[in-house]
Amino acid sequence: MRAVVLEEFGTPLILSEIEKPAAGPGQVLVKVRASGVNPLDTKLRAGKAAHARRTLPAVLGLDLAGVVEAVGSDVHGFAPGDEVFGMTGGVGDVQGSLAEYAAVDARLIARKPAALTLREAAALPLVFITAWEGLVDRARVHAGQKVLVHGGAGGIGQVAVQVARARGAEVFATVSPTRREVVERLGATPIDYTTASVETYVAEHTGGEGFDVVFDTVGGSVLDDSFSAVRTYTGHVVSALGWGTHSIAPLSFRGATYSGVFTLLPLLTGRGREHHGEIMREAAALADAGALRPLLDPRHFTLATVADAHEAVETGTARGKIVVDVG
Repeated sequence: MRAVVLEEFGTPLILSEIEKPAAGPGQVLVKVRASGVNPLDTKLRAGKAAHARRTLPAVLGLDLAGVVEAVGSDVHGFAPGDEVFGMTGGVGDVQGSLAEYAAVDARLIARKPAALTLREAAALPLVFITAWEGLVDRARVHAGQKVLVHGGAGGIGQVAVQVARARGAEVFATVSPTRREVVERLGATPIDYTTASVETYVAEHTGGEGFDVVFDTVGGSVLDDSFSAVRTYTGHVVSALGWGTHSIAPLSFRGATYSGVFTLLPLLTGRGREHHGEIMREAAALADAGALRPLLDPRHFTLATVADAHEAVETGTARGKIVVDVG
């Protein structure tokens, strides 16, 4: 089969012919139709993602959508011809989705929502799992709360806004002036982070009380801002990029709480993979209910032009999620 292979970190990806995998016990063989591209994919290629523990040579690509071709032993609920999606590989020693076929752990996938195309479905797994783990598993977002999403026009941020709104929360999102329309279209109140201080927008939107939940998708100083923007006593801060060194004093003085999200753990450790399949089923249900739709960059890329897809992500020229057409 054709696949895009990374031979050495920091070198160009190579379109190659490699052996087609077979579905082992607990696996399904998927004919890949589309592969979502995340910033993590470009960091892996550059050798700047040690936490993902990628072994070389490697086929990258975390997000997958495709059609089941064969089912291994001990697999129930999937059959040849099923359209499926999930975050299925691309880290550790697990083959990614930039290949014509992938043998994937059946626990990680779900049937594609009828409301979405395979391209749209491939845009969701990593960002949706991250948003769900942060907002639902950790923060227990519910109706009546005020939720602040930092980076609301980004890949995770756009989905986080939709998840929080689907749970009944009132959603606010920090965004640059040029991307304001994105979060407005998703139903969130935009906050221009280039002009408004934390104190200003906390006062304006919460009467100085702070947000019930603050979801940081940016990291760095934005996580520090999150500690200052959360509600006293009952507030909860969640970060998908809490990897730096931070003072938790502002959080402690509010008596609030913090959780980190590390979405790759099930792929790297093998533990918790069933839950990722459950989250994918939640994504499908929301999409079919009309409460979730990814925003895609209109450009089409193929296995032969993956380098261009990565460049679009790295340079920030993408206007929506980048998806590579594989099948």
